[in-house]
Amino acid sequence: MEYKMIFLIGPPRSGTTMLERMLSSHSLIQGGPEPHILTPLAHLGVWAKVDKAPYDHILSAEAQKLFVEQLPNKENDYWKACRAYCDVLYGQYLIAKGNKKICLDKTPAYSLILPFIARVYPDAKYIILTRHPLATFSSFANSFFDGDYKIANEHNPILNRYIPAIADFLRKRGVDLYHIRYEDLVKNPEEQFEKICVFLEIPFEPEAIDYGKSEEENRQQGLGDPLGVKQHTRPTTGSLKKWVEELSTDLEKLKMMQNIIGQIADEDLEIFGYPKETLWKPLEEAKDKKIKLKRQKLNRYLLERKTIIFLRSQARKHALFRKGLEKLRLACDVLLRE
Repeated sequence: MEYKMIFLIGPPRSGTTMLERMLSSHSLIQGGPEPHILTPLAHLGVWAKVDKAPYDHILSAEAQKLFVEQLPNKENDYWKACRAYCDVLYGQYLIAKGNKKICLDKTPAYSLILPFIARVYPDAKYIILTRHPLATFSSFANSFFDGDYKIANEHNPILNRYIPAIADFLRKRGVDLYHIRYEDLVKNPEEQFEKICVFLEIPFEPEAIDYGKSEEENRQQGLGDPLGVKQHTRPTTGSLKKWVEELSTDLEKLKMMQNIIGQIADEDLEIFGYPKETLWKPLEEAKDKKIKLKRQKLNRYLLERKTIIFLRSQARKHALFRKGLEKLRLACDVLLRE
């Protein structure tokens, strides 16, 4: 079936789930949980490789490249094959969900394979959503790592990885793209969503902004924001200053963020939407204010994350504990083997 494709790009915790739900509430757009279709496809060997895949990735990559060189149209045939694979999956997804004509894929990890996606889908529409880097990292650390900035950055240095990749994509502008900042979206959702609809060449449906009221009841669970977006039915400015409160009361975290931001090129921060000369302004404005940091309410998801973080740290520190986990994994593999 014929369909149009939209890719919503942004780092983790930048508001992409909120915008995805707004867009999915539009009568012409079918969105959903993050499918992660293109990330593994990008690492099959020709464009990139999987270092820890259960095969010799070096030989495999070379073999695939030699094979592709023998095709009539060489690399162009490879990109067509990748496109055909995706067309079947996205097309069937639209049919299963009601036969809409526009498919939306929101997967933050796509930010790191944008040149690959642009080759496979040069005719797609790309919405780039960026958020203040310090707000993004604060949300990332508090949502997944119980507020431990050090462990969060060791697990995934999202600012160092995502900002340069997205900035480079914005700089080259090789596809039809629209860049919007999270702060502008939540402050003026009607105005900004109308601009997005104009870019997508679809009618403006203001009721879609209230995504919590118009979402389909049978929306499936999947990867994405497990916390904030479900607390609201429309965009809210409630999270804009949380990072300011946190860094104002924790000098160690502040120094760490200053170091991380110092590693990112000025031109990348500027094209990302947050130049260095204004990046720290909200923090400077809060210097003379008394700030009391609000504690995050516990819920099932946060308790699960706390447990995982604790067990992971114990596995790193204690060899016997790690060995016990490995034996348990082996036992589970044996029991579950078909």
